[in-house]
Amino acid sequence: MEIPRKSDMNSPSLFPILPMGTTGLARLAAEAEHADDGHLIEFRSMQVRSVLNRSISKRQLWLAYSINPYRGCEFGCRYCYARYTHEFLAPKDVTADGTGFLNATVDFRHPDAFERVIFLKQNAAWLLEQDLKRIDPEQEIALGTATDPYQPIERKVGITRSILEVFARKQGYHLGIVTKSNLIERDIDLLVEIARRNKLVVHITITTPDAELARKLEPRAPRPDLRFQAVKRLRAAGIKVGILCCPVLPGITDSEAALDEMARRAAAVGASFFAANPLFLKPCSRPTYLSFVREHFPSLVKDYEIRFGSADFATTAYSRQLATIVERTCMRHGLQQRSTDALLTRDSGRDGSPGLGRGPESSVAERPQQRLFA
Repeated sequence: MEIPRKSDMNSPSLFPILPMGTTGLARLAAEAEHADDGHLIEFRSMQVRSVLNRSISKRQLWLAYSINPYRGCEFGCRYCYARYTHEFLAPKDVTADGTGFLNATVDFRHPDAFERVIFLKQNAAWLLEQDLKRIDPEQEIALGTATDPYQPIERKVGITRSILEVFARKQGYHLGIVTKSNLIERDIDLLVEIARRNKLVVHITITTPDAELARKLEPRAPRPDLRFQAVKRLRAAGIKVGILCCPVLPGITDSEAALDEMARRAAAVGASFFAANPLFLKPCSRPTYLSFVREHFPSLVKDYEIRFGSADFATTAYSRQLATIVERTCMRHGLQQRSTDALLTRDSGRDGSPGLGRGPESSVAERPQQRLFA
């Protein structure tokens, strides 16, 4: 996908008069201003009305609030389920040939748009202060559900840190954070303060310990060893933090030996818990992920065509088999397991913060397989 050059940003053709019916997110995207450029990435600042979103699973198995400081993500993970969220930025009256898009060079319905045009939510901290006045502090809040809050641009603009500064002044909230980045170590000071007066659980996603595979699968995410190191450092600071080995990839990372190695490393860095869920492929992520399989694991193409040809989720039998393996590996290495609502603060294993009780433990094999994210 071609991204407009910074020198072209003043061209009137990039910001045409919008169709009369353009509203909501499409209008916010249209009004977003160019903020910066990265490697093959354009950043735009977006004025939003709220940063706290109600998240409801289609299966109504868990319900919480979510915060996404950014819209889109630089990491470019091949399996990313959230690519579809950029589709909401396109006007509803776009024609098949692309006529009507806000910018002819950016098709927000293209899967690559999610990792090539990133929106920065402005005034996030102030908006969060207002949002928190309207909710029950006992409600679960998940930071980073459809974007990584610690993607590289965060190092420069600090939106996630500004959000944590708000929580550091609060008391009695339940906050779960998920990230693939060791940049979270920068905010240990705030995380310690948040955990002192609130319930905080951090989740570090590590799909594989194999750096070469990770680079192909998650091309712009930090190396796995840096993520394991982040777990160790956060645990040393007294923060409750565990590892999400998600998604588990059929034929690639789903063997018992592979999961055992992940669990062994999780135990070595003192992870509070360990969770692993099977891959699910939404239509928006299927072309990108299957292209990765064809390039790097051509012998698995047929298997994936059978598994995901007419379904987004793994079969019940496969999910149960995986859950059994995870349970065995956790027992072998003395790791606590998670229920699959892994963004939330309950059932989170070993206590990592003073004053926080140990939640009820549960066996993954005894629970129905759920999506990690709504």
